[in-house]
Amino acid sequence: MHKTFIRGAGLGLRRDLLAGLIDSAAGQVDFLEVAPENWIGIGGRLGRQFRELTERVPFMCHGLSLNLGGYAPLDLDLLHAIRGFLDEHSIRGYSEHLSASADHGQLYDLMPMPFCEESVQRVAARIRLVQDILERPLIIENVSAYTRLPGELDEVTFIRAVLEEADCYLLLDVNNVFVNASNFAFDPYAYIAAMPSRRIAYLHLAGHQEDETLDLKIDTHGTAVCDSVWQLLAHTYAYHGERPTLLERDFNFPPLPELYAEVECIRRFQALANESNVLHHGYGT
Repeated sequence: MHKTFIRGAGLGLRRDLLAGLIDSAAGQVDFLEVAPENWIGIGGRLGRQFRELTERVPFMCHGLSLNLGGYAPLDLDLLHAIRGFLDEHSIRGYSEHLSASADHGQLYDLMPMPFCEESVQRVAARIRLVQDILERPLIIENVSAYTRLPGELDEVTFIRAVLEEADCYLLLDVNNVFVNASNFAFDPYAYIAAMPSRRIAYLHLAGHQEDETLDLKIDTHGTAVCDSVWQLLAHTYAYHGERPTLLERDFNFPPLPELYAEVECIRRFQALANESNVLHHGYGT
């Protein structure tokens, strides 16, 4: 079932980075990713700049407010707007968070849901509706969390069940696995190994911070990727094969060359994974 949406190493597009990316993204990144809610209906200079980038670099979309895990009806107007946006800019694929993001109004956060069979069936039905409206496969992302709601399933079992029931793809966020493994005391390497390879569309990578007061790791996207997460990325490639991987950075932006250096580090890990695969399987001999 594995589908190739994009290739290589990418970077999340934020407005603070837009001008620099227009000048230098081609060749430095293999793809960019954007939240459609932040760009739908944007015209003027920003709209022209965005169009210029989408014509030069492959794009993915990563949504923020679909509320897959919530109970309120899906926002059909938003879905139709997203479909038009994907068509207009020839976006390669669309992903969303496996979480709740609304309750009688937009929460502007990604809230946990119960890991239970009822949630599996309800969320899978919502994903199937999204796919029918968009006429595209949906890619769902495992999210970071700081509390657990009552439920009879663990996170791995829940995600695998949703993927199968909805027949969709996975955006495997390696940093979120690391953060949750620390916060809830499980083995991140076993978690990665348990994910179904054939459904992994691409990966996310980001930095996080420690909250010593709460004794939690917080998924901030505001720092460089740490060594432990790089090691977990290498394990992901070793177990599932090299996959397209995107670097997320939401604030505390360093100079763009520093972000390009992290993207290049992803490429080096990808190259090492491909070399290992060739040596192990004898490809190219």
